[in-house]
Amino acid sequence: MARLDNPRYEAALRVARRLHALGHAAYFAGGCVRDMLLDAVPQDYDVATDAIPEMVQQAFQRTESVGAHFGVVLVIDKVERADGEAERIATEVATFRHDGAYSDGRRPDEVRFSADPREDVLRRDFTINGLLLDALRYERGDQLTDCVLDFVGGWSDLAARLVRAIGEPRLRFAEDKLRMLRAVRFAARLVFDIEPRTLHAIRAQAAEIAVVSAERVRDELTRILTEGHARRGFELLDETGLLQQVLPEIARMKGVEQPPQFHPEGDVWTHTLMLLEHLEANASPTLAWGMLLHDVGKPATFTPPDPAKTSDRIRFNGHVEVGIAVARTVLNRLRFSGDDAAQILALVQHHMQFGDVKKMKQSTLKRFLRLPKFGEHLALHRADAASAHGDLSLYEFAKGRFEELGEEQIRPPLLLTGEDLIAAGYKPGPGFRQMLTLAEDAQLEGSITTRDDALALVRQRTSTG
Repeated sequence: MARLDNPRYEAALRVARRLHALGHAAYFAGGCVRDMLLDAVPQDYDVATDAIPEMVQQAFQRTESVGAHFGVVLVIDKVERADGEAERIATEVATFRHDGAYSDGRRPDEVRFSADPREDVLRRDFTINGLLLDALRYERGDQLTDCVLDFVGGWSDLAARLVRAIGEPRLRFAEDKLRMLRAVRFAARLVFDIEPRTLHAIRAQAAEIAVVSAERVRDELTRILTEGHARRGFELLDETGLLQQVLPEIARMKGVEQPPQFHPEGDVWTHTLMLLEHLEANASPTLAWGMLLHDVGKPATFTPPDPAKTSDRIRFNGHVEVGIAVARTVLNRLRFSGDDAAQILALVQHHMQFGDVKKMKQSTLKRFLRLPKFGEHLALHRADAASAHGDLSLYEFAKGRFEELGEEQIRPPLLLTGEDLIAAGYKPGPGFRQMLTLAEDAQLEGSITTRDDALALVRQRTSTG
């Protein structure tokens, strides 16, 4: 693990040095220690200290209070990147504390600051997140593992690849119900198992996830989808009973058969899990949710084959339209932003159109290819085909046309506008849209190339219409 080539590491180290110089204990804490022991580069480095928030704020020139009541202060640093630009780095500094009761299943009603790092660790969620690192000793050259303070057996659980709640699992989950989803996320991302008592507690308390805000559930599910190993994450959600609680629409996919000639992989649930295997770490959240929800309309539209028709097969008539409605319900319930919801719904709406790409008129194809974030539509279709029949010919065709045509041909400047129609003597009204669409279709087909051509076409159609 490199020590001095990471600006976030260096910023956190400066914080620890300063606090230590003022006579305070200061340790790297939580996920950054876990990741360092796993030889991964942490995204952030957090510091735990016995200095109370006021002392932290006095010790540094630039700070932001993000939860002083809970002992959390951000220390703001600016470092110069290789490109010469300044990067803002915020190091979270938290005072050792002991938490009181969690009456809302989310935050402690009160906290008591502490000078004891062990007391601070015991109120944390999982043993692998309860490790502290003496970063100054590590910086002096000692072995990483020799610089770790482990009060809860986190190092042995890392070695055993286990996610284990600190102390009594039921109590940890009663304090903050979201920890149940976090257990699934860590187990999926790290490819760990959930320790049996911890797993049993999640199963027993899964229904209590309902008290967690929709936004927190949404964000945790998005992390499960985008931090890597999304399939395993959703298998664990199902195994723990959490899937039925947070996404019953996805749980309904289980056992919904599909026509084997198109889907030899199995039911809708299996197909969706296979799509999730195509999601890499740091995937786009909208693509991830589009993959998860693309077939969410199939359970409600399942139609078995007619036994009187020997050539009949399982059908899902109207599953796209139903899927849009179901997906909208999910996205509204989880309070997605309007922009993200629109993109996810577009992925659901258009995923079947790839079946027609080779038969589309040029105008229709170009309109399809210019959908916002078309790369996500391509990625969804590729995963959809690879997770079913395996035929990627339609994907290759659409990708090839998208790259060959380019923005200029897919979205050329319009030959005819509403102002042109007004100047030509047409009165604005409902027919304007039809006229403009007529002209744009002809332009995209390549049958007209000038504004005069477009006006002539409109005049011809309106005079004969």
